[in-house]
Formats: sequence, C-alpha cells, structure tokens
Amino acid sequence: MHEFWHRYETDTRAPSGAELRRDLARRVLLPALALWGVVVGLGLLITGPLGGLQAETGVNAWLVEQRTPTLDAVTTVLSAIGQTEFLIGACVLAIALVWWRTRQWWYAMVPGLAVAVQAAIFLTSALVVGRERPDVEQLDEAPPTSSFPSGHTGAATAFYLSLAMMAQRIGNPVARWTVTLLCVLVPVAVGVARMYRGMHSLTDVLVGFLNGATCAVLAWNGVRRRQG
Repeated sequence: MHEFWHRYETDTRAPSGAELRRDLARRVLLPALALWGVVVGLGLLITGPLGGLQAETGVNAWLVEQRTPTLDAVTTVLSAIGQTEFLIGACVLAIALVWWRTRQWWYAMVPGLAVAVQAAIFLTSALVVGRERPDVEQLDEAPPTSSFPSGHTGAATAFYLSLAMMAQRIGNPVARWTVTLLCVLVPVAVGVARMYRGMHSLTDVLVGFLNGATCAVLAWNGVRRRQG
C-alpha cells in the first residue's frame, strides 16, 4: 500500500506523450467504460425491476421534517461545494499549486482528471437512466440532469479524495491525518446536504460516491510508475 500512496514520489520521471496516451487509454478509459456500465445498470435496476425503491421516500420525508433555518443555511454552503463552477475553480487552483510545488504536471493533473472522468460518466448515465427527483419540496433549483446518480456528490468525492491521496506526502502525521479526514468527510457532507435539500434519494448519493471514488483511484493510478 505504501507504494500505491507514494507512487509519484518513488518514480518522478515524466511520461512521454505516447506513454501518457497508452496509460490513460488502458488504465483510465477502459475501466471508466466498465464503471459506466455498472452505474447505468444500477440505475436501470432501481428505476425498473425495483420500482424506484419507494422505501427511500421515507428517508426523504424524514429529512424534510428535520429542516430548520440553521440547517438550511449550512446545507446551502455544503451543497455549493459540490457545484460545477466551484469545483472547476478549485481544480484549477489545486493543479496550479501542485504543479508549482512539485514541477510534475502528470501528478498535478490527477484531481482534474478524476473530476473530468466522473463528470463524463455522470452526465451520460443520467441521460440513460432519467430518474425523477424525490417527491418533496426542493430547496435548490433542479439542474437539467436527472436525479441518478448525484453529480454534486460524485464531483466532490472525485476531487476531495484525490486531494486526500495527495495529502499522504505531508510529513507531519497530525497534519496529514487531519487533512485526510477532512477531505474524506467533505463529500459525505455534500451528499447528506443534497438529500436534506430534497435533490436526491439515498441511492443517488451512494452511487455518486461510488462513481467519484472509483474515478479518483483511476486518475491516481492512471500513469504507469516504476516501483522500488
């Protein structure tokens, strides 16, 4: 596991253009196509044979009952953390900072690659599945995409888990674990906020986590590294 977390430290060589294209095709694109099939399959199962999982309506109704002005304000901020505009800006900033600090563009691109692959899977699978949003009062304006999977959750998971993996370079163990824990908790908070605000059902968020986390791992492992 140590070699996995520190793969960009143990091999600092820059990949050639041919190596990069080969690795991204084999180690990112092909697995992402398989992930797309899993996401779409789960979505069609939920909206088809499982009848939309009506049991989830109880979770949505319970969350509506918990609404308060304070929680409304807090979840507004948490939901915004997963918005496309915010994450694009955060990705650009993270890539620039990491590139500046490490001089390794192939390492710096990891968060952007994770978010981009996640977005492609989310957008296309949402078109195929076309699940309706929960039948409760929605506190946000619904985007044109369908409810499944949660794009906010997937994007936040892809981005912040990428940062969590990058954080393993931090030498101070307290700082390293603090940053890692925060990066893991943020996507969870985004997913809960989206459900609280009536924008997604539980399975929308769970599959959003699956999409984002898998894309983060694919991006992290996308460029072949020599071990030892």
